[in-house]
Amino acid sequence: MSNDSVQKRASLVSNAVEQVLESGARAVIVTVIDAGSEGLPIGAKLLIQDSGETVGTLGSVDADDIAAFHAQEFLRSRGEVRTVTIREFAPDSPFADTKILFERIEAEPRLVIAGAGHVGASLARFAAIAGFRVTLIDDRADFVDRNRFSSFGEESIELVNADDWQEAMRHAVDNGKAVSVAIVTRGHKQDEECLRAVLNSKPDYVGMIGSKRRTNIVLDKLREERVDENELKKVRAPIGLDIGAVSPEEVALAILAEIIAERHGGTGTPLSSWRRA
Repeated sequence: MSNDSVQKRASLVSNAVEQVLESGARAVIVTVIDAGSEGLPIGAKLLIQDSGETVGTLGSVDADDIAAFHAQEFLRSRGEVRTVTIREFAPDSPFADTKILFERIEAEPRLVIAGAGHVGASLARFAAIAGFRVTLIDDRADFVDRNRFSSFGEESIELVNADDWQEAMRHAVDNGKAVSVAIVTRGHKQDEECLRAVLNSKPDYVGMIGSKRRTNIVLDKLREERVDENELKKVRAPIGLDIGAVSPEEVALAILAEIIAERHGGTGTPLSSWRRA
């Protein structure tokens, strides 16, 4: 493969990366960084989306197939970068001594919060610090006043005054890709409107605050409306991990901990539990 060909294919991969980020999907870029004895072109790139679709090539169909198969395992591992020799995957491959680099491509995580009371406001601040792109929505203009969020880092929080909860939530969640939703409004009527609006988008995470009784009222109402039961079962209600939270800030921390655990496949159990066992 000529250098011009490698560059053209790399340009195609770059364009595909932009599309992945815009759509909120996930992908892996595999790059040849050491050609090995078979001479795969250094710099050749292959992009593998989580759907299995590929763009580009490493210079060989066999090498592409090996990389594409193990890219899905890499995505599941939650790793960001990994350098391997193809021998680790396929010892008998003619490209066994070729070294390749795996890089995760993923849109920045988004968190849509319905309700800007004490819990919602604290959750927005914590999530912004943790690297989430945050949208905070409320139907009370003074609760989403920029003056409430003027400290360092809080300027990145998008504030939305909702005339209509369902319209605001649908717009904020969009296609649901790389999106977590925390419903922490002041009443089950608002909770119901927000939950109804977002379930069809299938966000990565949906949680709703409230007691078992309050959350069951909302879920049962949506069941009566024949909302997909599988989607209702995914709703984390009551929201958050059990850390004994009392204050609004502690509740917000418990919610963010569950969202992060869901995103990275964590269990929420103490890391030291093995020692005590």
